Amino acid sequence: MIRRLYHSLFSLRRRAAALLTGPMAVALLPVVLFLGHRVGGEDALALATLAVPAALLLAGAFGRHRRGTADIGPPVVSGRSLRQALDAALGHPGGGMAACIMLQMDDHDRLRDGEGLAAAALADHVALHLQASLRRRDRIFFLGGGPFGIVPAPARRMTADALWQMGARLQEGSQRIDGKPGAVAGFSVCIGIAMAAVGRDTGKDLMAAAAAALAEARETAPATICLRRSGPKRGPVAGPRPLRLHDEAVRALEGGEITAWFQPQLCTDTGRVSGFEALARWCHPQRGVLAPARFLPYLERAGLAAQLQEVILRDALGALGKWRALGFGIPSVGVNFSPVSLRDPALADAIAWELDRHDLPASCLTVEILEAVVSVSPDDATARNIRRLSKMGCRIDLDDFGTGHASISSLRRFQLNRLKIDRSFVRGIDGDPDQQRMVAAILTMAEQLQLDTLAEGVESAGEHALLAQLGCGHVQGFGIARPIPYERTPCWLSEHAAKLGSPPEIGRAMP
Repeated sequence: MIRRLYHSLFSLRRRAAALLTGPMAVALLPVVLFLGHRVGGEDALALATLAVPAALLLAGAFGRHRRGTADIGPPVVSGRSLRQALDAALGHPGGGMAACIMLQMDDHDRLRDGEGLAAAALADHVALHLQASLRRRDRIFFLGGGPFGIVPAPARRMTADALWQMGARLQEGSQRIDGKPGAVAGFSVCIGIAMAAVGRDTGKDLMAAAAAALAEARETAPATICLRRSGPKRGPVAGPRPLRLHDEAVRALEGGEITAWFQPQLCTDTGRVSGFEALARWCHPQRGVLAPARFLPYLERAGLAAQLQEVILRDALGALGKWRALGFGIPSVGVNFSPVSLRDPALADAIAWELDRHDLPASCLTVEILEAVVSVSPDDATARNIRRLSKMGCRIDLDDFGTGHASISSLRRFQLNRLKIDRSFVRGIDGDPDQQRMVAAILTMAEQLQLDTLAEGVESAGEHALLAQLGCGHVQGFGIARPIPYERTPCWLSEHAAKLGSPPEIGRAMP
């Protein structure tokens, strides 16, 4: 009942905004102001001048659209509304092509149960992820039970390739990580697409063809896209093969296509490289370099997250050994460990074995853990593993600090060495006094707790300089260097040393 009332109010507000900002309102506005002045004088003109912006503000007209995005609001919950929208698209007076897209989360039931989200709340969450990949006039509908229906705005050039690209954007949008506490952290979807020429078939036919394409996609594999044509000659449409990123990711990990890339970290006092962070990257033969958000969900679903962790740890320690053999005194390399890995009772033994295999001391490995792990983990296997790694000599970094709810007592309990200040506090800090005060407070707390600090996401020289002025110990971000494969790191290290005006010091940096 409440959700229905919310949708009604949202629809009323949107219609009011459309009425107040439409061409007729713009054309009549001078007439209204003129008549108000003639009838009521200057007082009426002043009242109208204030009333019009107020009405627009209440209707949500200001900032209602972002360029190239759909309306931000809850999806309509109605299959009948979807059919009506498809009928309208098929009969669009401007001509062109109409299509229907249906998608469904691969793990809808698991995500809803695991996160404790009701179906309505989960639908709103998914819709917000998807709307960023849609255009302004595209419409989205929640059909209940899991599937979503999307009616793209009719277009003359709505080809099969264009619909494939729209499906790929929706998949990419679904895999974005939501940093809000308690939110679903990315998900994968199967997509079914049906296309038809304007004037043929009905919305019901197009909807049925999209449902059949979605069923075919879900039977094929997770994160698959299938495209069909509606009407009597219903069937697959020629075009790219179904997207099976799940199978491709598994093969890529086994074939060595997913490896560690490295992003340097600099000391703000000396400008020297104080370490590298190892980041997983997939060199896809067609899609280019993919970040973990594009493939990690598939590897986790296939039970290969631990294998990915082993690959990144092995690559990181191997790279460190090679840098030292070349004469570069890199103190340590950081590796991100997932909550699942941190609960593994054999984690410390496995890390000790890898360190021994590469003939490296434990102090050269920085174990990076998320703040969410610290804030929710009691004195269990996770805490025991972290304490054991710390006793071995590994450095412990708390990643994305400021986005979770870690208490001071938890910071002490986990024996941390460094706080990595989240990029959301760093972005634009050189021009934002509020950001500066927030970071200064974090740095003061870290100093009192005898913790080192590193700022993530540094993208400009101004941010770098201000963080150094505030007393942040280390910086990392695109403004310094993007992640690069190992093969390019020796050249980068030599060029950076040349900028400093001296060769890299070997003995001082090595433990």
